[in-house]
Amino acid sequence: MGEFTYRKAAMRPLRVGILDLVARAPTTAIYSRVMNPNLAGIMPQIIAVWCEQAGHDVTLVCYTGFEDLQAELPLDVDVLFVSAFSQSAQLAYAISNMFQQRGAVTVLGGPHARCYPEDAGRFFDYVLGFTDRSTVLEILADREQHRPEGRQLASAQQPKDLPTLAERWKYVEKTLAKAPVIQMVPMLASLGCPYTCSFCIDSTVEYQPLGFDRLSEDIQFLLTKHKNPIVGWHDPNFGIRFEECMETLERADPTTRIRHIAESSLSVLNETHLKRLQKNGFKAILPGVESWYDLGNKSKTRRTGMDKVTQVAEHVNMILRYIPYIQTNFVLGLDGDMGPEPFELTKKFLDLAPGAFPGYSLLSAFGKAAPLNLEYQRDARVLPFPHHFLNNNHAMNVKPKNYAWPEFYDRLIDLTKYSFSGRMIAKRFGGNSELLPRFMNVIRAVSSEGWGRIKYHTTIRGLLDTDKSVRDYFEGESTVLPDFYRDRIRRELGPFWDYLPEGALEHDPNAYLKASAGLVPIAPRPGRGTVANRAGVATVA
Repeated sequence: MGEFTYRKAAMRPLRVGILDLVARAPTTAIYSRVMNPNLAGIMPQIIAVWCEQAGHDVTLVCYTGFEDLQAELPLDVDVLFVSAFSQSAQLAYAISNMFQQRGAVTVLGGPHARCYPEDAGRFFDYVLGFTDRSTVLEILADREQHRPEGRQLASAQQPKDLPTLAERWKYVEKTLAKAPVIQMVPMLASLGCPYTCSFCIDSTVEYQPLGFDRLSEDIQFLLTKHKNPIVGWHDPNFGIRFEECMETLERADPTTRIRHIAESSLSVLNETHLKRLQKNGFKAILPGVESWYDLGNKSKTRRTGMDKVTQVAEHVNMILRYIPYIQTNFVLGLDGDMGPEPFELTKKFLDLAPGAFPGYSLLSAFGKAAPLNLEYQRDARVLPFPHHFLNNNHAMNVKPKNYAWPEFYDRLIDLTKYSFSGRMIAKRFGGNSELLPRFMNVIRAVSSEGWGRIKYHTTIRGLLDTDKSVRDYFEGESTVLPDFYRDRIRRELGPFWDYLPEGALEHDPNAYLKASAGLVPIAPRPGRGTVANRAGVATVA
């Protein structure tokens, strides 16, 4: 660290911008208005603290889809850090191009940088994997333009120590002010995951609990700021070291003023643990069911089919006796699924456990996110959909093994209509005991997560019949992006479309496979620093 301390002393204070892209585009959805500010990332706030501690002038912007992003961006900066999921990649690429034209050095971190580092390197000067304080300081000391191929940087592991909640509070508070109804303070008790699910980005990341003394300090600080706060835990799996975690919460918050929301596995949520969670103010839990045939690691069940449906429904109903809100997560289109049965079993589950809100994800392969993606790429099943649509719902970029596309979308639409019908909305309303969970379930069902997806999936199903370019693209017979998708990106990017670099809508869907084989050709984007030709930016045959 001595080298960086010396450089800091010799370095003028830099103007550092940090952009947390929660949304990929402007939105008016009711559920997004309620929840997007609560989806702010922790790492952008941490990087802001590290940069500030190094003596730099920091501006952090969290884009939730409701701001005028052009007006909020800190244009006069030396270095811009961007954190993005893949669905925000095209917006991130456009913004990077805009800032590079103004002379700034740009840095990409977050899930997209980990999943698609080669592609992101075409448009950013630095692309980050695991990032600790020394990595950030190295970038600020170097701050060179690395073009046409960005420099990839990663620490050996996740950081061992993170800034306190008190240190990042001013950034938390600024984002929470955008939340009109529910305000969730983002916190972490652990990093990585002890499970080895081949479909998960955390499966190869060593599980690492953070210090329980620091956790207690953060909880006690939060209680000085809010009377009855809500904590949204960002752990991939909360409560792995269950007893230590609960003891820490009980010592720090003995009167249980804090309400908690967490993602956990069904295997952790036994009745003894549920009683402890209820005692400590846990109000919502998000376990993964994933499939009735595959991916049973986290539920610890060997059963399949209807036996698993019955077992999981009983478990979920037990959870609802202690935790008033539960979202059960499913992946649709897995290789173990065939015919109508997986979809019909999910309907049976909804009937047996009507209080659970179903979260559906279409099978998606996010670049290097998971080992399983290598198999899909070896089988030439990964489609080159622009990242803008890779949010688990707006595009399924893996060709299903056992379904033709029309059949898959017919069954998907049928299940979604069943899940968010007036009858099921009413049953779900009656299946929850508290007012806020009831309200949230209704809002989600009639907003973008329910009725909005029915409308979108129905549109795609129609295009499969009426638009040959769409059907050929889905079948892998063409790599020319259909007008439907190009026009949607143009519309949603708005003024940032003019900054989208040439080639930014295309990526190599088999880059992970090539990298694993030692074949890593990275094609620099043409016309670096120029505005793309809008007429043909998306078409590469």
